[in-house]
Parts: sequence; C-alpha cells; structure tokens
Amino acid sequence: MKIGLDARGAIWYRGTGIGTYTYQLIKNLYVHDKENEYRFFWPGDEYKNLDPTVDEIFNSIERSKDKFWEEVHIPMSVEQEKIDLYHVPQNGIGLPLKKSCPNVVTVHDLIPYLYPETVGKGYLKIFLQEMPRIMEQSDLIITVSQHSKRDIQRIFQIPEEKIVVTPEAPESVYRPIDRQVAKRFVKDRFGIDRPYVIYIGGFSPRKNVRGLINAFYEIQDEIDPNYALVLVGKEARDYDDTVMLVEALRLQKRVIFTGFAAVQELPHLYNAADLCVYPSYYEGFGLPPLEAMACGVPTIASNASSIPEVTGDAALLVNPHDLFELAEQMKRVLGSQALREQMSEDGLRQADQFSWKRCAQETLAAYEQLYARTKSQSG
Repeated sequence: MKIGLDARGAIWYRGTGIGTYTYQLIKNLYVHDKENEYRFFWPGDEYKNLDPTVDEIFNSIERSKDKFWEEVHIPMSVEQEKIDLYHVPQNGIGLPLKKSCPNVVTVHDLIPYLYPETVGKGYLKIFLQEMPRIMEQSDLIITVSQHSKRDIQRIFQIPEEKIVVTPEAPESVYRPIDRQVAKRFVKDRFGIDRPYVIYIGGFSPRKNVRGLINAFYEIQDEIDPNYALVLVGKEARDYDDTVMLVEALRLQKRVIFTGFAAVQELPHLYNAADLCVYPSYYEGFGLPPLEAMACGVPTIASNASSIPEVTGDAALLVNPHDLFELAEQMKRVLGSQALREQMSEDGLRQADQFSWKRCAQETLAAYEQLYARTKSQSG
C-alpha cells in the first residue's frame, strides 16, 4: 500500500497538539512500518529538517503555500504517483477537492462549533465552510478521544463505524529528570528561583487561565508566600487580557509569564514544578496534563470533555466552573508532600499507558481495514 500524508502540520503547528500529533504519527509510521510505502507532502525545501529518521523521505513539491499548491499540486501528485490512501491530519483542512483515492482525516476536536467565540475569525470561517465537505468526502475519520468521537457523531450524524479513536501520547522528552538539574535550568533560562505551580498552554478563554489566576488569588495567603504561578505560552490572542487580570489582582510579584517555551525546555519547566494545573473547559484530547504526569508532576485538571479519559484517576479532577473547588484542591496538594508523592507515582503509571508507537499501529490498522474494504467493494 502506498500511503500519502499531508505533513505540513508537523512543522507549521509544532508545539501544539495538532503539530505534535502530525510529527509523531509520521515518525512512528515511517520507523515502525516496513511493509508499506510512504509519501509525505509539504511545500518548500526549508521544511526538510523534521527528524533524521524521516528526513530523507520528505519530498518537497514547491515553496508556494497558497491554494495552488493545495488544489493543484497535491491532487495531481496523489493521482500520478498512484497513492492508495491519502491522510490529512490537521482536522482535514487542506483536503483536496479532487478525489482519486480513499481519504482519511484526523479531526482532533470541533471547538469552532462548540466554542466559536474562542477561535480566531479566519480559522473559524475556514473551519465552518470546509468541515461539512471534509466529513462527506472522507472515507475514514480518525479522532483522538471518545469524547471527540461523540461530538463528531452528534454534530454531523456520522455513523460510528466510520470513526476510529487513536489516543495521543506524551513525547519521549517528557520524563522525570533530576529536580535540582531542572531547577537550575529554569533559573538560568527563565530567572525563576522559587517553588511554583505551572500551567502550560494557550490563553484562549476556553483554557480557563483566568479561573486559575483567580483560584491562586484566593489561596495566596494560605500557602507558602514563596510560591509563584508560572504561566507558559506565547503572547497571542487573549494574552493581554490575562496580564490585565494579574495586574488588577495585584499579583505581579507572584504570577510569572515566561512567554513561548521550546519543546526541549518544557520538560525542565514541568520537572521543577510542585504542581501542574490544567483547568480547561474543553479539549479534544489535552496533552499538557499527560505530559506533566509523564514527568512525575502532581496534576490537577478539569473534569470536562476528554480530560478524564486522559488522566484517569491519577489526577485530581475539578469542576472548571467552580473556582473555590479548584482553589481548595490546589491548597490541599501544595500543603501535603505525601499527597504530592502519591500523585506523582499515580501519574507516571497513567502516562505509561499511552505511546505514539501504539497510536501509529492503531492508525495503520485503520488504514489497512479501509484499504481492504475499498478493494473488496471495487472488485
């Protein structure tokens, strides 16, 4: 079987859930599957440094990132190169209009339908315009959680047998490292030399960072005064509103914004933390709490959407709409070394249940079933 994948997300969205998924899926399919042939599509020679193990297979088409590349080059190449199956991992966005083989898409979530006010106007417009066609044109829909599967079924009336769930996983860099080493790194790189609670992610209202800040405000006088709240994420949409809230609460000396942190820096930031909190209202999967647990960091997360699937009972789950419940659980964890140690052990066990190799294997099994079904129907 000759399998084509749209690989653009592996570079364009690296550091996000979709980027990590695309990168790791490509890498693990290529490394572990020796039976099938792979063709990874992206434009431009500047994008050929993904990973030494897969770099040689990447074949640039041209530098253009416009619709011509998407609407002409891709469908033409898929047809001319006799691709047996074509997969678009970034929510199906970019799926060619012309179809010459079975199409697979990974739909990570339907946030633009469920929380449209939290999505940029440009992306919202594209998503709402394209998704009905993508759903109709796809022969197989992969998603990353049972919760997202139910959303897809409910909103688009997609039959259950057309959807396959392949959970994501923490990357191998997320593992326990010596805390003193991690703390020295964080001090040297970010200037943080104090105990802290960490949040890693975006600043969209959907992430509920404002709720986290307010919860920290409620307990600031009841925990060690040296504790800081460290917020890791790039200065993008809704960032300024978050800064204004910190200033309004006069928490400037206790809330630290690091800005963007590279993937290689994140394990140190996690490992140096006493607690990770992820109070999001909605996630298609939710990698940060799993990454934190893979580092052995006690984790509090919301009990909403897919997050309980990811964390199991290894994290303390709270109602993200209940500020005082979040505050009480944060105070409880920070006040008990024994609880933190138990949560660390539980988290490591939970994180071990997820792997990118397994994700790739389950994806390949779905490819093979679709290919066999298509073959039987055509002949």
